[in-house]
Amino acid sequence: MELSQMSELMGLSVLLGLLALMATAAVARGWLRAGEERSGRPACQKANGFPPDKSSGSKKQKQYQRIRKEKPQQHNFTHRLLAAALKSHSGNISCMDFSSNGKYLATCADDRTIRIWSTKDFLQREHRSMRANVELDHATLVRFSPDCRAFIVWLANGDTLRVFKMTKREDGGYTFTATPEDFPKKHKAPVIDIGIANTGKFIMTASSDTTVLIWSLKGQVLSTINTNQMNNTHAAVSPCGRMASVSKDGTWKLWDTDVEYKKKQDPYLLKTGRFEEAAGAAPCRLALSPNAQVLALASGSSIHLYNTRRGEKEECFERVHGECIANLSFDITGRFLASCGDRAVRLFHNTPGHRAMVEEMQGHLKRASNESTRQRLQQQLTQAQETLKSLGALKK
Repeated sequence: MELSQMSELMGLSVLLGLLALMATAAVARGWLRAGEERSGRPACQKANGFPPDKSSGSKKQKQYQRIRKEKPQQHNFTHRLLAAALKSHSGNISCMDFSSNGKYLATCADDRTIRIWSTKDFLQREHRSMRANVELDHATLVRFSPDCRAFIVWLANGDTLRVFKMTKREDGGYTFTATPEDFPKKHKAPVIDIGIANTGKFIMTASSDTTVLIWSLKGQVLSTINTNQMNNTHAAVSPCGRMASVSKDGTWKLWDTDVEYKKKQDPYLLKTGRFEEAAGAAPCRLALSPNAQVLALASGSSIHLYNTRRGEKEECFERVHGECIANLSFDITGRFLASCGDRAVRLFHNTPGHRAMVEEMQGHLKRASNESTRQRLQQQLTQAQETLKSLGALKK
């Protein structure tokens, strides 16, 4: 056979082989389509659901990123005595403080903001707040100045105090301006409490060791106090003569500190009661109402309210927050108790306070000597009873 004939035969064989391969591939493609239609899943997709093509992978990735960016679900809590829930913070709230004029509540959170809330909106559907930004840091503690023209915060990363001045605008809002320089770093241990004297002339900071510092408003250390005891757990600048304490033996105590120290008089015990939850591992928080008639104690995420005259527990709120309660505080009127522990502040009607008012007015009425006094006391008594009735908390 000639060379040219052999080349033609070889070319024909190659062509036939290619045609056969193409036919086989077409049949196989038909089978794959049929399988895809039966199973409802693309033949190229793996069994675990992750497609190899770039377009599908990009879609899945974007979907995953959207899920990651979603905020964590807010803790839900309902109770018949819950007056309001303030929910503008995007981070956990660590501290709050009511202004001395009763108009505002300040809150700080790890979202690098301080929120100033209007107390007159507490019972409204919408709760307005003004925002102050904490540049390059976040605040863990906040306190209003006595004149309500400024507030101070403790910075988490800076380990120091920062002062914000409040300037009122024509529209009724405020502009918040941080002072040019923060206070110098002086504490060697974490700071647990800050406060401003009622005179507004000095600032107190207390750390978790045995150190308490007294500062001037310009950031100069005026005095250093060493408690020379066990490490500090709480400190406050007292505006009155009453004080409450809670200990790990499961008791709480109410003290009268309005005594003559120059005559070497000691504070004396007014009342004691049981608080079994204090013996647990969770940290305890406490708040005393302005008239010292109600004591609020928190352990974990639950709150217990006690009548300090009788020493009895009157209300209990379970699982109020998604985290351990960080702070408790009564407003200056004693109508509300505020708590924080996650991204919300929850406000409760102080029904034990209203009941204490009823008991006090009834006692005064029995001893009233003139008609004008009786009318005034009866008016206060009726108001307290109507409030309790509206809250479904009037004892029969």
